[in-house]
Amino acid sequence: MAKLFTTIIITITLISKHFFVVFPVVSGANAGLSRDLAALFSFSFSITNDPQGVLHSWSSPEIHTCNWTGVTCHPVKDRVVQLDLSGRDLEGVISPAVANLSFLAVLDLSGNFLSGRIPPEIGSLSRLKQLSLSSNLLVGAIPIELGFLRRLVYLDLGGNQLNHRIPESLFCSCSSLQYMDLSNNSLSGEIPLGNQCRLLDLRFLLLWSNNLVGPIPSSLANSTKLEWIDLESNYLSGELPSKIFDKTPFLQFLYLSYNNLTSHGGNSKLEPFFDSLVNCSRLQELELAGNSLGGEIPASIGSLSNLVQLHLEENFLYGPIPPNISNLVNLTYLNLSNNVLNGSIPPDISRLKKLERVYLSNNLLSGEIPVALGELPHLGLLDISGNMLSGSIPENFSNLTQLRRLMLHNNRLSGRLPPSLGNCVNLEILDLSYNQLTGRIPGDVAALSSLKLYFNLSNNFLEGSIPLELSKMDMILALDLSSNNFSGKIPPQLGSCIALEYLNFSSNALRGPLPRSIGGLPYLEVLDLSSNLLEGAMPESLKASSTLKLLNISYNNFSGIVPEEGVFALLTMDSFLGNPGLCGSISGMSECGTTSKRVHSMILPILVTLISTPCILCFCVYPLARKSRSRRSQLRPFFQRTVSVEDAEEGRQPDYPRISYQQLADATGEFSELNLIGSGRFGQVYKGTLPDETTRIAVKVLNPKTGVDISKSFKRECQVLKRTRHRNLIRIITTCSKPDFKALVLPLMPNGSLESHLYPLNAATGSGLSLVQLVNIASDIAEGIAYLHHYSPVRVIHCDLKPSNVLLDEDMTALVSDFGIARLMSGGADENNESIDSSSSCISTTGLLCGSVGYIAPEYGMGGQASMQGDVLERIQHRNLIRITGFKALVLPFMSNGSLESYLHPQAQQYSSAAQLRLLERSN
Repeated sequence: MAKLFTTIIITITLISKHFFVVFPVVSGANAGLSRDLAALFSFSFSITNDPQGVLHSWSSPEIHTCNWTGVTCHPVKDRVVQLDLSGRDLEGVISPAVANLSFLAVLDLSGNFLSGRIPPEIGSLSRLKQLSLSSNLLVGAIPIELGFLRRLVYLDLGGNQLNHRIPESLFCSCSSLQYMDLSNNSLSGEIPLGNQCRLLDLRFLLLWSNNLVGPIPSSLANSTKLEWIDLESNYLSGELPSKIFDKTPFLQFLYLSYNNLTSHGGNSKLEPFFDSLVNCSRLQELELAGNSLGGEIPASIGSLSNLVQLHLEENFLYGPIPPNISNLVNLTYLNLSNNVLNGSIPPDISRLKKLERVYLSNNLLSGEIPVALGELPHLGLLDISGNMLSGSIPENFSNLTQLRRLMLHNNRLSGRLPPSLGNCVNLEILDLSYNQLTGRIPGDVAALSSLKLYFNLSNNFLEGSIPLELSKMDMILALDLSSNNFSGKIPPQLGSCIALEYLNFSSNALRGPLPRSIGGLPYLEVLDLSSNLLEGAMPESLKASSTLKLLNISYNNFSGIVPEEGVFALLTMDSFLGNPGLCGSISGMSECGTTSKRVHSMILPILVTLISTPCILCFCVYPLARKSRSRRSQLRPFFQRTVSVEDAEEGRQPDYPRISYQQLADATGEFSELNLIGSGRFGQVYKGTLPDETTRIAVKVLNPKTGVDISKSFKRECQVLKRTRHRNLIRIITTCSKPDFKALVLPLMPNGSLESHLYPLNAATGSGLSLVQLVNIASDIAEGIAYLHHYSPVRVIHCDLKPSNVLLDEDMTALVSDFGIARLMSGGADENNESIDSSSSCISTTGLLCGSVGYIAPEYGMGGQASMQGDVLERIQHRNLIRITGFKALVLPFMSNGSLESYLHPQAQQYSSAAQLRLLERSN
């Protein structure tokens, strides 16, 4: 007993010393503030963590209580009237001692991490007008005692973990309430607003995201000042009320989505509810989504002229979209998706000029997409997927400059992709999958670098090669071109799409190897190339990928050993089916040793074939080979690149040596006229020798004084020489570029140009070329031009094909040169061949007339567009070739057997009607 008494005395002594330090003198005048001070200290003792240090000022004796952080006092009575510690990240519980702040009018502890229960003692704060405890971790039931707060105007308990029923006292006793927010909790039961309860001043009622059940109480009609009602995401049931909202003329926001509400008349009539909204002239947003509403959209919806947002999605609405929905001229958001609406899209929708987002997806809408949708200037999202729409995509969608998301998938659209979609430069999502679209992907659409989320053209009838322009989508996350008729090779340039996570080219007719750059994509997770004609081995980059999770290369012609590292360690045989040339340790796959035995059994027949074939060729071909150059062997392919196969597959360019202006000056004798070997409209060509004394070069120097912007010509020639590789095209050694000097360094051709042989200085000596040489040269030119037209990575039109631009190497092999006015084309051989150059018109005012006088295709003289046909019609004048004759006109004799190119490359022939007589005024 003595020990207990001693403990009590020591405790009292310590407490006395503590309070003596905090408030040494307590007079009668300061007794009220002292009680507030004690309450605040009790509150601070319940806070376990104060990361922002907001309560540090509370422990300083130099700072008056009314100057503490979050504390406000009455200016006259010197009592605490406001405690606002919102958004301070405080942890702990709410001390019941806060109820001792008897003059408190505002208590705001929102936006913290306070836990535990709401102290029922708060109900004794008779002067309290604002109570905000939202966005904390409070649990348990809402205390009934809060109903004693008769002066309470603002109550916010949202964003906690409160449960149980809402106390009826809140709705029946707090008659001064204007704002009530109990949202985002786990409250259950019905809304306790009986007929005897009157919240006449209530303006905001927010009960969303709880577990409330039962009907919407009809006594809400007594709260005639309501502006905002949000009851969505509960389990409310019954019919939509038809006798509440006709008495709430100030209503602006009504959210009833995601409940179990139904329509009148056995869930078949929406008219009573919408008729009750006619008096709500200020209604801006109406949300009824995710209920079980049935019936047609009533015509009375057109009377809600101030409506800005309308959500009717995910119901059972049927019938057509009412035409008078076009009366909602202030509408910015329209969502009617996931219903069973039928009929066509009303063309009068073009009256809704403020529309920004339109969702009509997953209905039964039919007919064509109305052109009127292309007349909505602010439209940023259009989703009409999952319907039965037919016809083509409107061309005027190019007017939608604000469009960011266009979803037209799962319809019956046909025709070609309009190139005008390339004008939608803000597009982030383009999904046209599961339609019946045909033709090629326009270059302008493929070059939409704004696409950042996904580009989906799968399950159509698209054809042609995969456009190189897709490489400009460097921030695209998903690219799906599966289930089409694409052919050709996978462009290695797609390695530029560094953000790609999903790539699907399955079910096409793609050929060739898988580029190493695809496996090197840094974020690629899914790669599906199944059901194609791809071949070759797995690139090492796939094995090294740290992000790849799913790979499917089944039903191709891949061969070689399947690695065991990386993603391959996670794959099953399903990813490799239909590739008999593959071997590895994956269960169900042929072991590589077994494959070796099979190969060994085939070695003898192969050796016999390899040995016997050359012998046969020697006896049969040698007599013919003596009459022609050995390089003209009929067994050689038409096209042979001068770079390695690996470089060609990966799109790599050879390393070009660096050379300075001074080195070029030394090599050409300071650009001496003695070394001048040619000149043209853009500059001069000099011969020279590099310092190693072995490399003979030709330096093409562009003259800036020609009156034409030579930088464009220089850039154009660099582009062509960098992107093309063929044995019949001049190759580039390097370039030298300064602000006032631009030059191309080319190998020197020992046999000069074709012009020097066709038109020698001594005319009496003749051309000196035999018929066999002329045919070989013509064949070389045809192969080079056909490569530029149909097979190079970027299609090229030469535009100035003439004898002086055909050079002859030491073997008299012809090489096409001079691409200063060439045009780079975006299309393929069977497309429209749209030019990607800024100057595509062949008129003299551009300074880039397509060709030289005497060699110009007839249509170029009349300002026609550069075309492949123009290259074919440019003639090399010689008696053994086609001759251009006539005065003040170009008379082209009609050749019934066509051109040499039509025999060398019959699949690529495209000729214009210019083989007939065309008049062209000749320049003097």
